[in-house]
Amino acid sequence: MHTHGVKVNAGSATCSVKYICEDPHSVTGTDQPVHIVDAKEGLNLLELAMGSGINIEHACGGVCACSTCHVYIEEGMDRLSESTEAEEDRVEEAPDVRRNSRLACQCEILKGGGQIVVRIPAWNRNAVKEVPH
Repeated sequence: MHTHGVKVNAGSATCSVKYICEDPHSVTGTDQPVHIVDAKEGLNLLELAMGSGINIEHACGGVCACSTCHVYIEEGMDRLSESTEAEEDRVEEAPDVRRNSRLACQCEILKGGGQIVVRIPAWNRNAVKEVPH
């Protein structure tokens, strides 16, 4: 399964997501470590990243069946959906789990009006680049 990226028009954005890439070249193909993306309620952090050229690994296609899209939420956790038991079970399988660990595919934006900061760990590598059909 392929998760399709979503790009939000600036005019309809209600918040922004700041992605901090510890190894930017592996997920963006560039040396730019910080990307600020327009966002709005109802979208998840994985689809926003993918729509902005930030290729977070997502082996299961974004259906909470693996832990490859593991990220750290550094700011704005209160703007996101709460983690479910299924997500917590998957996160436990991820490397370097922290209190702010989440799966990008399960973090739906519920509240606008501010910024969400997401750190993509250096070990998150999209080894197989998916090409849209």
